[in-house]
Amino acid sequence: SPNGGVSPLEPRALKWPLLDASAKAWLDDPGRMALLASTARPDEIDPAEYDAIYFTGGHAVMWDFPDSEGLQRITRAIWEHGGIVSSVCHGYCGLLNTKLSDGTLLVAGKRITGFSRLEEVLAGVARRMPYNAEAEMKRRGARYDKALLPFVSHVVVDDRLVTGQNPGSAKATAEKVAVLL
Repeated sequence: SPNGGVSPLEPRALKWPLLDASAKAWLDDPGRMALLASTARPDEIDPAEYDAIYFTGGHAVMWDFPDSEGLQRITRAIWEHGGIVSSVCHGYCGLLNTKLSDGTLLVAGKRITGFSRLEEVLAGVARRMPYNAEAEMKRRGARYDKALLPFVSHVVVDDRLVTGQNPGSAKATAEKVAVLL
């Protein structure tokens, strides 16, 4: 969480079809849930201690992630030291404004995916979103890619940048990151 403390859960993720056996196991494990109850602030994180960053999804991150200088600092450091930068669903909003040390945007020229505008429309939430994330990625020079059909798992790997399109892509995205690690 950009502010540390409690990391809220996306309410839609707590329902079928996203609430699978793996998600239920997390929810039923007090030790794991305690990890989400007390997260560190970005300024408390030393990126040199990490080989990857994984931006989670959920609609709230469209507001929380893009302008977080702390998250941008961590992302830049991990990327520039050869680490993996990854996101799933709306998590790619955390990459919108991340600049590298040379001033270029991390996403410029990179193949990337994330929750599509069509998926926003079909989910019935497009009008409530603060911006069109897909269009904003393209505007920043990212080579946005999406699955032919909405809501199916789709992962894009461009060097050390690993992105998943939607909640159904979370497992496959994490697996790709694990392979790269």
